[in-house]
Amino acid sequence: MTLTDELSSIYSGRGADTYFGEAMTTLEHSLQAAYFAQACDAADALVIAALLHDIGHLIEPATDDITGWKSDARHELSGSRWLATRFGPDVSEPVRLHVPAKRYLCARDAGYVGRLSGASIQTLKLQGGPMSDAEIIVFENEAYFREAVLLRQWDDQGKVAGLATPPFSHYGAIIDRLSSA
Repeated sequence: MTLTDELSSIYSGRGADTYFGEAMTTLEHSLQAAYFAQACDAADALVIAALLHDIGHLIEPATDDITGWKSDARHELSGSRWLATRFGPDVSEPVRLHVPAKRYLCARDAGYVGRLSGASIQTLKLQGGPMSDAEIIVFENEAYFREAVLLRQWDDQGKVAGLATPPFSHYGAIIDRLSSA
């Protein structure tokens, strides 16, 4: 089984579930994030990071009803660890940093919070809210912080109910080429 086959199986299973308070599935959201990354001519590794940024939700499932969450699922950490065994850091590190990137953008861009979906605002509270000045300095010293900010923006864009995107198989050749497994 190739990595593309493994990922396709994961996304066709749990990825068909509703995406945490949004009007779409996790698979649709992931495909939209990758679609927006490709539309911006992002590097292939960043397109795949956009596609797989929420895999942590699929490999360590949490309850779909976020209103009952008492703590953050930390899907960015479980997902990036899983991805790091299959890809290089140019895929796994932006995934690890995409939640901190949301907190960063909340602190740096006064209008950003107003553009977040209701579900993202709710999870922001569990994720620590906007970054402090000290956290901003640490984040800006991360090797992949710029890529994580871009990924976060595509993540936020990828919540359009009914948007037509290429299927998961569209990314198979890129996944196989970038795979380190």
